[in-house]
Amino acid sequence: MSVTLKALSVLLCYPDVELYHALPEIGQALQADELLPVEHKTAIQQLMTDFQASDLIKLQENYVLLFDRGRQLSLHIFEHIHGESRDRGQAMVDLMAMYQNNGFEMNAHELPDYLPLFLEYLAQRPHDEAKELLSHIVSILHSLAQCLEAKQSPYYVIFDALSALAGQERADRQQVPTSNAETDETILNMDKIWEEETVSFMANPNGCGEQTAEQPLKFTPPKQANAH
Repeated sequence: MSVTLKALSVLLCYPDVELYHALPEIGQALQADELLPVEHKTAIQQLMTDFQASDLIKLQENYVLLFDRGRQLSLHIFEHIHGESRDRGQAMVDLMAMYQNNGFEMNAHELPDYLPLFLEYLAQRPHDEAKELLSHIVSILHSLAQCLEAKQSPYYVIFDALSALAGQERADRQQVPTSNAETDETILNMDKIWEEETVSFMANPNGCGEQTAEQPLKFTPPKQANAH
């Protein structure tokens, strides 16, 4: 699972020049790894093909509009679980402790609940452990995928792939209305429903809606021997 999780983690990061030029290598790594079902590999390959055919500036602008504006599509996990409650601070501490207890050092200037960072951590853990931890946030992955698909953003395929890795495919996948059908206005206008607010715990001012996860992420460090 490590190769696929690492690749998906990178694809969810801000599309800088380095990522842009690494797309062919990422595609090769995903194709070589037999973990992800073929349909998800195909969808992600199409996503990367679209990226390569696009102007980098446009990709960056689109990324910021999606993930760095409003509260609906935050890539910070605890925004969807705890919102701005005090529980979020303790959850950050617990997650950081889990990272440290398993020899995972953070180099990026990001909070520990940043999804690409969390996926990078899972990529270093045993398969069963990574799958279990990923399953704890599957309701968030489903919600993000549904919202992105409703916005006609190809990024939704990454979240569907992560759900597949967790063993819990999205039931409504490929059933969200397209541009030729009536679109759920509640989903599309969620950013307007939630007022923009600065969140004290965040490293940057992108918010999201307070969506309570059905399977809140747990942080009890695994019983395996710690890797130092």
